[in-house]
Amino acid sequence: MAGSSLQVLALCLLVLSPSCLASRLSQGGHQQQQGQFGIGLGECNLQNLSPQEPCRRLQHEGNGVLGTLLSGCPETFQSFQQSQQRSQSQRFRDEHQKVHQFYRGDVLALPAEVAHWAYNKTMRILFSFFLSGNPKQQEEEGGIWQGKQSQQQQHYQGYIIFQGFEVQILAQAFGISQETARKLQNENDWRGDVVRVKNELHAANGLEGTICTMRVRENLANPERADVYTARGGSISSLNSMNLPILKYLQLSAGRGFLRPNAMVAPHWNINAHNISYISRGNGRVQIVGSSRRSVYDGEVRQGQLLIIPQNFAHVKIAGTEGLEWFNVKTNDNAKTSPLAGKRSVIRAMPEDVLINSYQLSRVEARRIKYNRKEVTILSPQFSQSQQAGSSWSIV
Repeated sequence: MAGSSLQVLALCLLVLSPSCLASRLSQGGHQQQQGQFGIGLGECNLQNLSPQEPCRRLQHEGNGVLGTLLSGCPETFQSFQQSQQRSQSQRFRDEHQKVHQFYRGDVLALPAEVAHWAYNKTMRILFSFFLSGNPKQQEEEGGIWQGKQSQQQQHYQGYIIFQGFEVQILAQAFGISQETARKLQNENDWRGDVVRVKNELHAANGLEGTICTMRVRENLANPERADVYTARGGSISSLNSMNLPILKYLQLSAGRGFLRPNAMVAPHWNINAHNISYISRGNGRVQIVGSSRRSVYDGEVRQGQLLIIPQNFAHVKIAGTEGLEWFNVKTNDNAKTSPLAGKRSVIRAMPEDVLINSYQLSRVEARRIKYNRKEVTILSPQFSQSQQAGSSWSIV
């Protein structure tokens, strides 16, 4: 897997579909006029969903370390560096806040006010995506991104806060020369958000603190910690405020799913959260059904696409021939789902007579609907008529 690139995906939304944002940007003046009359602006068509490609990508490689910078917390971690001055070796002690090791499959939860940096120290593959900003902010910034995309060279340079200050003020504030202060402003630096480290970066952890060393990382790639696993179907891992408490503050939860070829996640709906799913590997089919008795999306999804599934919309995922892997973020720190099929479904919980009278079924048909599937969440592939009554499939 070495030698491939890491894709960092910046999502330009918080809850609703990115297609709504794109529509607002393209119709700018017209929707501003509608907004004056209280209509148009902010409306989304939830009856016609579609997967989206990332709006902006930053590419680099590997896994590495993440540094979190919390205001008011002491620098309780130390690293040492050797320097040569006047033919004498000197050892300098650097103090900093906590550094977190991160690996493929990790979920990193960072509050909005926490500044952070990341360093890639190996050549291993790591796919990551993150949720940032709010819809209003992204709407205002979207036009700038759109303008840059029309240029021949698609460079992106993040805003550096020091550029807004005078050089003399920066020099006085940091107690440095004006030449060094100009370097803080990076006015002629076009490297963007990702830069190459000249020499190996040294940063080590020392004494543990309290809230200043809060846990922000949890790995979901290890199949041994999966919440649901089937030998023929795949696995699903979830992360909420119970096993990563900082998610309570963020009001978010996360998850990872993997399906073997042709396996299926049982039809279900999200009870208390919107679902933002990023396809990280493979391909498959997704069908989403709203309240209008028809599907609002029914089509193929593939690696690199993003799909928004609103709260209370029922949906199903079916893996293609390559299998299907995805990561999702949900807008509740303890997101809950309700399955429509399988051992713990609402159909299974109904009495036979209710099914018989509601759907005009025979008793044999009602029993098949209730009991043919022994699995809970992931349904194994190729479930045919010959495998109906008496099926002994179970979670392994």
